[in-house]
Amino acid sequence: MGIASFDDLLRAARLQPEPQRLLFVFAGAELPEDSTPEQRARFQQGEGGALVPLMSVDKLPEELSGFAALAEESRQFGRDWSVVFVAALSGRNGRAPDSATAGRSLDRMIEAIKAGAVASFLPFDQQGRPLLLD
Repeated sequence: MGIASFDDLLRAARLQPEPQRLLFVFAGAELPEDSTPEQRARFQQGEGGALVPLMSVDKLPEELSGFAALAEESRQFGRDWSVVFVAALSGRNGRAPDSATAGRSLDRMIEAIKAGAVASFLPFDQQGRPLLLD
């Protein structure tokens, strides 16, 4: 199944043979202090910058009705974000991973994003559309 939207991701998670727990890290773009004038100009045009994790949460797929609900919940924290990275943890023996396991995985996910190692995560924009990051 291809993932063409956030709702596709939710459907895929719900169809897995074992229960899933979805991990979300919301990130914003910042301009590094040592940026060049060219990088600053691109950033002013809405391009480039460094992705900085702002907040994270884990959810069971059943806890989400769709992307709009997740985005609305994120706004309650008052942090403007540019991209949400998503990963999934698979359960075992009919049980989803617990929140403690998810918390450790979220910590590793945050560190990976800080290091720019985002290839294993699904990024979505503020409308729930998949992003291609370069």
